[in-house]
Amino acid sequence: MKSCIDIGLVGLGTVGTGTAKILLENRDLIARRVGVPLELKRIVDLDVTTDRGIALPDGLLTADLPGLLNDPTIDIVIELIGGYDTAKRIMLDAMAQGKHVVTANKALLAVHGEDVFTAAARAGLDVGFEASVGGGIPIIHALTEGLAANRLTSIVGILNGTANYILTKMLREQQEFEDALAQAQAAGYAEADPTFDIQGIDSLHKLAIMVNLAYGTPVNVKDVFTEGIQHVTALDIQYASELGMVVKLLGIAKLHDGEVEARVHPALIDKDSPLAQVHGVYNAIHIVGDAVGDVMLYGRGAGALPTGSAVVSDVISIARNIQRQACGRVPPTSFPLDQRVPIRIRPMEELTTRYYLRCMVLDRPGVLSQIAGVLGNHGISIMSVLQQGRHEAQAVPLVIMTHRASERSVQTALKEINKMSSVVSQPTTLIRVEDEER
Repeated sequence: MKSCIDIGLVGLGTVGTGTAKILLENRDLIARRVGVPLELKRIVDLDVTTDRGIALPDGLLTADLPGLLNDPTIDIVIELIGGYDTAKRIMLDAMAQGKHVVTANKALLAVHGEDVFTAAARAGLDVGFEASVGGGIPIIHALTEGLAANRLTSIVGILNGTANYILTKMLREQQEFEDALAQAQAAGYAEADPTFDIQGIDSLHKLAIMVNLAYGTPVNVKDVFTEGIQHVTALDIQYASELGMVVKLLGIAKLHDGEVEARVHPALIDKDSPLAQVHGVYNAIHIVGDAVGDVMLYGRGAGALPTGSAVVSDVISIARNIQRQACGRVPPTSFPLDQRVPIRIRPMEELTTRYYLRCMVLDRPGVLSQIAGVLGNHGISIMSVLQQGRHEAQAVPLVIMTHRASERSVQTALKEINKMSSVVSQPTTLIRVEDEER
């Protein structure tokens, strides 16, 4: 057994600062949990002058990355710089030196995770990435260990706090998307370039990691349908409320007859469902297992300390393994390499669900029957219709809720509907419904 576990941290941004703060301020508690001290020996960052608001011992912060990677006394390297190529090289170089690695880099793991996981498994090293999904929510541990006895039939989550904050503002304050986004940026919840958040890419990366762990299969992110929230309007939020529903950006994975349905998009959910109660920057993940039933995990999905908490939890777990000579006990992807098999990701056109459709139409006799006729010709039946009062001089919204239908049929019907002379101003808005009927 070692008398001390030495740690190297690469990246002292928001999460890196939170991680360092926890390691330094909770040093005594962590030592009691592990049995020996965890020593933060080196921190590497290109910026060694900016005050991060924490007191660092002299000489701890440096720009010397090779010095950290080549230090034989460092047991665990934490990568928190983000991005792809450089971060991947740091992790692989660290493992080549026999060091365990911890990361919060969801984008890297979603796109290049197989390289990282394979290198770790072959070297008998641990990779910790609890912070890559859900911030401080312990979802990775739940999937790899806590729920390992279960066949997971469903994973549905609010995975991006920025998008959830925007949709919450649109609901509570009747704001349009652009105004809610600007408020999220002003509050520091959205980046200057919010593309990854509002277009669903951040949620895609997190969902891909969870599917990998839950079903023991490599995931190509190109196979996962992804749609953002930028087309959702205050009008849609209002109509959803009238229908007893709310709009959330969801990451959804479901097991069907040996195949996986994986998708990210805005969805209407019942206003009384647990996920509908998740507001602001919070994340939540609802899991259904064949043995355990329903499990709900909820918490802050981002931030220096919540995410740093998840990073340090991985460091503690690996330190315990080092002390017990049990590294590699849990495979990085939950399944041993030789037990992972490709599983087909169902194409989006094979989805069947209910749909919310909002057309902007000229308020003329026969318009509804024409649209209903097109839907009927494609085997799509109407559950309900909402229509405003007459405004003959301008377009009015016509909202249709369908019964269950196939994505392929709905998309084909919408192409015809959008070409109708009575449908004006914009293409028909489509929002899928996620409910227990599925």
